[in-house]
Amino acid sequence: MPLENDLLSVPNDWDRRGLPAWTYTSEELLELEAEHLFRRHWQIVCHVADVPEAGDFITLDVVGERALVVRGRDGEVRAFHNLCRHRGSRVVAGERGNIRGAIICPFHGWTYDLDGCLRGVAHPKSLPPLDPVDWGLKPLEMETWNGFVFVRFKPGPQPAVAELMARHEAELAPYGLAEHKAAEPVDWGEESPVNWKAVRDVDNEGYHVPMAHPGLHDLYGRYYFDESFHAGTSRSFATFNPGPGRLWSVRAYKSILPEATWLPESHRRAWLYIGIFPNSVIACYPDSCMFYQEFPLAVDRTRLRGAVYRQPDETRAMRAARYLSSRIDRITAEEDKQLTIWSCEATRSSAYDGIMLSDLEYGVKSYHDHLRAALPVVNLLEPPERGEMAEANDRMSPERG
Repeated sequence: MPLENDLLSVPNDWDRRGLPAWTYTSEELLELEAEHLFRRHWQIVCHVADVPEAGDFITLDVVGERALVVRGRDGEVRAFHNLCRHRGSRVVAGERGNIRGAIICPFHGWTYDLDGCLRGVAHPKSLPPLDPVDWGLKPLEMETWNGFVFVRFKPGPQPAVAELMARHEAELAPYGLAEHKAAEPVDWGEESPVNWKAVRDVDNEGYHVPMAHPGLHDLYGRYYFDESFHAGTSRSFATFNPGPGRLWSVRAYKSILPEATWLPESHRRAWLYIGIFPNSVIACYPDSCMFYQEFPLAVDRTRLRGAVYRQPDETRAMRAARYLSSRIDRITAEEDKQLTIWSCEATRSSAYDGIMLSDLEYGVKSYHDHLRAALPVVNLLEPPERGEMAEANDRMSPERG
């Protein structure tokens, strides 16, 4: 389906302005985003394939929170705050690895089983009796959906992950995501000098693909279209252009890619993206699947994170195709990085007076509407006075009204 066909769902009288410039430069707003978006919405930590054996673990550090996902000796995958109950030290220091015995805090040696229960403490006579469950690692709210492990640091507005993703379930089922194997480890990408929302902005529209992404446009640009965010998720889909392609990576990918017979014919030569508010995407290709997300380090510093997964019975030809699709993705990511840098630079310019969204950028508009609903203060054209951001946001909240 050509991208223009999606315009049928775009309202005629919608507001074409994006978020005001101050929302990309305000440190006080970033504090609210950390609390209301990153702590209170679901975040992907990994796939169960990243922790296949007992004791395997993955950690995630974001906005002052520390998560630990570990597979127990009973085969269960669990999520905890990576925080010792004694003095708050990390109980696991690395990003990934295997815990051979017990989880031992490196500060004072408090010891926990893989199920989180407190096993023992150093010099127990110096402490009152401690219940092993009550004083175990604090569990995180966690759900596993199609193999992906989601956590939430605090209760939030989103429903259960299965409910959130229900409208995509039938389309994703043939991919067999839960059975995929780790192809590349979960990786923190390079730091980028941009506000995190600029990454979402460029990722939520395909209007720029013909001009900015020669490789991607050569692969599927004629048939790419975005669907707007609705109830916390979005969808983008593109079937491959006819013909071999002009660029060698695209020609090679199309010629090598085996027929993905487990997929419906409509998806055997197509790329599918599912966006999850506020900052994650699950991408499904005939040769692989992946997730990626971005997290703020500061108001003008962002880091991307993600991983790639393969079919459990991957052939040599499919492996080669996966390499080529990953190459196209990496080039696209570098191209997008430069675009986000320029966009963020503009928000600090005296000449910047907002943006004008095309009908083809309605995905950006609907994403910004989700942000406006979650943080009403971003509806203001000018920021509140210093120190009044949180109060203004509370005052504008529907619950307060």
